[in-house]
Parts: sequence; C-alpha cells; structure tokens
Amino acid sequence: MRLDPDNIILKKIGKAADESGFRIYVVGGYVRDLILGIRDNDIDIMVLGDGIKFAELISEKFNRPLDAVYKNFATALLNTDGYKIEFASARKESYSRNSRKPEVESAGLIEDLSRRDFTINAIALGLNEDNYGMLTDNFNGYRDIQDKIIRTPLDPLKTFEDDPLRIMRAVRFAAKLNFTIDENAFDAIKKMKNRLTEDKVVSQERITNEFLQILMTDKPSAGLDLLFRSGVMDVIFPEISALAGVEQRKEYHHKDVFYHTLIVVDNISMKTENLWLRFAALVHDIAKPLTKKFIDGTGWTFHGHEELGARMMKKIFIRMKLPMNRLEYVEKLVRMHLRPIPLAKENVTDSAFRRLAAEAGNELEDLLMLCRADITSKNPDKVNRFMNNYALVEKMVMEVQAKDELRNFQSPVRGNEIMEICGLKEGREVGIIKSKIEEAILEGEIKNDYEEAKKYLLDIKDEMLSSFAKNKSKQTAKIKSSRS
Repeated sequence: MRLDPDNIILKKIGKAADESGFRIYVVGGYVRDLILGIRDNDIDIMVLGDGIKFAELISEKFNRPLDAVYKNFATALLNTDGYKIEFASARKESYSRNSRKPEVESAGLIEDLSRRDFTINAIALGLNEDNYGMLTDNFNGYRDIQDKIIRTPLDPLKTFEDDPLRIMRAVRFAAKLNFTIDENAFDAIKKMKNRLTEDKVVSQERITNEFLQILMTDKPSAGLDLLFRSGVMDVIFPEISALAGVEQRKEYHHKDVFYHTLIVVDNISMKTENLWLRFAALVHDIAKPLTKKFIDGTGWTFHGHEELGARMMKKIFIRMKLPMNRLEYVEKLVRMHLRPIPLAKENVTDSAFRRLAAEAGNELEDLLMLCRADITSKNPDKVNRFMNNYALVEKMVMEVQAKDELRNFQSPVRGNEIMEICGLKEGREVGIIKSKIEEAILEGEIKNDYEEAKKYLLDIKDEMLSSFAKNKSKQTAKIKSSRS
C-alpha cells in the first residue's frame, strides 16, 4: 500500500539517501499520524546501516549542525525548518529484568519494527525513489489504526516486562486517540502493572510525565478509568483509586466519589488547558475516604476533607516528583473548593464576598471554574437551579474583587510603618494591628485605601497599645505568681 507524504523535507532526505546509497524509512508516530490525518513535526527516520553517518550527511546538506548524537544507540537529532528529526540505525534490543535500557545490536527492517511498542507505531514508510510512500506493515498496524485498537507487535507480557513504561503509553495512546486496548494487551497490563515501580526500573519522572499527558487529553476520564480498571492507578496514585466505592449524598454530585471526580475533571477540561487546574480537579476530594462519616438523618459526611486534602498535597508532590512551584496553587484550590458554595444562599453579607475574593486572590477565576465543574448531579433541575444561583455569586465576587482591589490583598499600611507610628519592634503585635486593619476593610468599615487605612490605624493605635500593655502586665504577674 502507498501513502504519499507530501513533505518537502522528506523528499530532500529521500533524494540524499539515493545519492549516498542508504535505504531509509519514516517510522513511528509520524506515519501513524499521517494515516490519521494529523500533522506531526516529529519525524523518526530509520536507516539500514549507520544512522549517525547518514545524519551527518543530511546535516551538511541542510547546512545545519546536528543538535545531539547518541553513539550508544546509534541515533542523532536534527532540528530544522520547524521539524525535529531523529535518525536511528535499524536495531534489535534485548533487556535485562532490572533495567529498561536495552542492549542494542544492528538489525534489519522487520526486526526493528518488531521491537516497537504498539502495532500502530510499527509501520514503516519508504523514502527512497523506488519505494517512496510505500508502507511496510508486517504487524497489521494500518488495520489496527482503522479499527482503533492498541496491540503490541509481539507477546504483550514480554513487551511490558521489557519496558514497563509502555503500560502508561498504552493508556495514553488509547485516551488521546480514543482507541481501545486489545484484550490480550489489557490482561498483560493487569499482570505486569507492578513492574512500573519494581526495582526503580522506570523513573518516577517518566511515569508522572505520562500520567500528566493523560490528564491533558481531550477527555481525561477515558485514560483515568483505564488506569483504575487495570489496577495501574493502585500502583501509581493509590489515593485516587481509594475514592472508588466511597458513597456520598447525591444532591449535586455523582454518588461514587471516584466517578464524580472523573466527571469533574472532564467538565473542567472542556473549559481549560491549564494542567494544574485539571490536577486540582482530580485531587479536590482526595481526602474524602479519610474523613467519611455517616450521620443519621444526614447521610455520609466528609467534614474537613478540603483542609486535609490540601495538607496531603505536599507528600504527593514529593512522591510523584511534581514541580513544587505549583504546590501552593493546587493546595489553595483544594482548600477553598467548598468556600463559594454557601454564598449561593440568601442573606449573605458583602463581607463574605470580600473575604472570598481576598483569600482567593489571583486564583479566584480558577476557583470559581472548579466549583462549577464540581456540580455533577444527573438531575438537570437541581443543576440549573444551583448554576443560576452560582452565576449571581460569581458576579458579586468578581465585582467586589475589582471594586475593592482585593486580588493581592493585604493591609495598605505595611509593617514598617506600623512599627514607626506605634513605636513597636518587629513582633506579633505588629501582625495583630495589621490583621485589625485588614479585618476592617473586609467588613466594609473602611475602604481598601492607604489614606483610610492610615487614619484607621491612628484611631485604634492607643487602644491597641493599651491592650498590649495590659496583656503584658497580666503575663508578668502570672509568671511571678508561678515562681512564688
């Protein structure tokens, strides 16, 4: 079968191969995506012979230096004209059980294709003049692409034992392409899942990278559910697996916390490409299994799950080797994800809106988006009623934040000036006064304005200092009494 890769770069490389006597093929994702009608700028070229030598010839032809050379794997990398092109000698691989780094030997075309992870990536497309655009497909990858199936070229147990990261890649491809994992391959994933964390064969960084890519697919629930049903989630993120089977009241949520969470992640993924907002949606209820309690007349409750969930984040970030500069953001959203809900009720004071706006700060829009995504009831009347109320909450909070300049809220009168005006040294008294000013702003007693805040400080200064002096006297008397 022929498939014309209408690509000037490939035609140039093919012509150079003919001139220099090399036989070359495009393999892997570029071919798969070409069949699927997807544009791809990553090109893997298999060379029958010395891949590095051919890469050097192309480097000269394009008048660009190679970006990297990996002699152990007989591969080289060239970035040119917006394409990332990797040249590799055709090879076969053998693995030891305690490493996913293979021993490499030179090989022919079919041997090279057989070592690849999935049949959909084991198709070669000729680039020489006599076979330009001709497919070599010994493992029926083209048919599997048409049938939307993820299969391995060889025995799936051996495939996943040799390189356990392929377990994560199988789920990622299935989720990204909306494919089904072949039954034999899925059974092998179930059996081999523990290889992912055995003997540090696969680095945590690689596992986490695949997991986050699954989270960034159009409908993450597909991949997350595959991880759960295969048992892989138990191995790589057990706190998420623990959500399954945890019952909750159905007022605005799906009855099962795990499947509720999948819906929340899908809901938010329709609105944002922000990976860490999606991650916050995934973990927002992570502490529910630990806080679950049944109360007669009420049902299941999870008091404090938002605070405990936020506290759990640091250990999870460290274990999964997630970027620590995103920890505070995720903690805040998990801690605050219930805060806007009570504001949808009547008789809420303006100060409640101010407090939410001030505490959420720059994350206010993301928090409100998360709260909307968190409504997963199957009762459309309940959802519509709540969403209508919630629209008013959003409007009020956003207006208050803009009007009162609460995005990065803190006392307009800073600590140094408080110390100077009150004759205080650095310490808790300064913090108490600062909090008093902030409280007055949030309660609407004064505007979020420097002049008003300074006037308020001068008004309360004597009373606050007198209070500090009385407390100090009481503490001194208490100490003397305890010594006598």
